[in-house]
Amino acid sequence: MYNINIRFIKKSFRFKRFVNSIKVYLSYYLSLLLKKSIYWGFPPVVMIEPTNICNLKCPMCPSGNGTLKRAKGYMEFSTFKIIIDEIKNKSFMVVLWNQGEPFLNKDFLKMVKYASDKGLFTLVSTNANIDINVEETVKSGLDSIIVSLDGSTQATYNKYRVNGDFDKVLKNVRKLIKIKKKLNVKHPLIRWQFLVMKHNEHEIESIKKLANELGVESLEFKTVQIYSKDDIHNFLPENPKYQRYKIKGDDFELKFGVKNRCRRIWTNAVVNWDGEVAICCFDKDVEYKIGNIKDKPLAEIWKKDSIQKIRNQILSNRKKILICRNCGESVKLRIKQV
Repeated sequence: MYNINIRFIKKSFRFKRFVNSIKVYLSYYLSLLLKKSIYWGFPPVVMIEPTNICNLKCPMCPSGNGTLKRAKGYMEFSTFKIIIDEIKNKSFMVVLWNQGEPFLNKDFLKMVKYASDKGLFTLVSTNANIDINVEETVKSGLDSIIVSLDGSTQATYNKYRVNGDFDKVLKNVRKLIKIKKKLNVKHPLIRWQFLVMKHNEHEIESIKKLANELGVESLEFKTVQIYSKDDIHNFLPENPKYQRYKIKGDDFELKFGVKNRCRRIWTNAVVNWDGEVAICCFDKDVEYKIGNIKDKPLAEIWKKDSIQKIRNQILSNRKKILICRNCGESVKLRIKQV
C-alpha cells in the first residue's frame, strides 16, 4: 500500500486542503471532548453515487434484494460537475459508489477523469460483472479500484453474488493488469475484496493463491454485515474470528458495542445520484433529510441545524439512532490484508 499512499500525497495534497482537514478533525475531537457538536471546515472525503442500480442480486444488499425504497436512477454529469466544482479546493478524495454498480452509469469514466483532472484522489468499488473498457479506465486517472470477488469457483461465488459471472470478473482483472503493464503505469491499484461468509471461509488459502497468480496488488478479507436471524444461519461464518458480531441464539450485536462517536459524519459527506445528501452511507434510503446540492451548496447543507442535531444525538446516545446500531464505524471490518 506504500505506493498508493505516495500517489495520494503527490496527487491530492494542497495546502488549502490540508488546512481544511485540520479544521475538521480539530472540531471533531473538540466535539468528543465537550460532548457537543462543533463543525469547522468542509468534508475532506466526499462519496458520490453514480447510480443506485445494480446488475447483481446479492441477498443482503438493498439494491440487489429490492428493499431499497428510494427512487432509482443515474447521476447526470451536470450534477456531478456541480459537486466537484465545489469540493475541488477543499476535499482530498472522491469515493465513487454508494448503492449500485458505478460502471453502469454511461458517464462514469467521464466523471472519474473530471475529478482526477482536478487533483482529487479517486476510488471506486465494482463487482466487475460488466464489459469494462480497461484502457479508458486506466487513462481516466482512476487511482484505486476495489473488485468484489467472494469465491474461487463459480458455484461459491454465485452463492452470494447472484447472477454474477466469476470468469468475467477474472477476465476484467487480467485485462486491467495487462493494460497497466502496456502503458507502464501503477494506477489504478487493484484491491481484491473478499467478504468472508459461511459458504466461502474454507477458500481463503485458495483465494490467496489465485490473487498471487493474477498479480493484484492487494487482497483484503472483510467481515460480512448481516441484517436478520436468517443471515446468521445462511451467511455468517462459523469461525468467530471472521465475525464482527456477538451471537446469542437468533440475536446478534456488534462485538465492540456502539460508541458515542462517529468520525464519518464529520469527515465523509455522501451525495446520492439525484443530488440528495445523506448523513452517511448507512442512511441508505435517506431517512434523515438534510438537503439537495441542486438547491444549496454542500458546505451549507453539511452544517445545517438538522445534521448538527444528529451529531449531538450521536455524542450523547448513538444507540438511539437505528441505523447506527449495525454500523461499521469504529469496528474492525478488515480481518487481514495480503
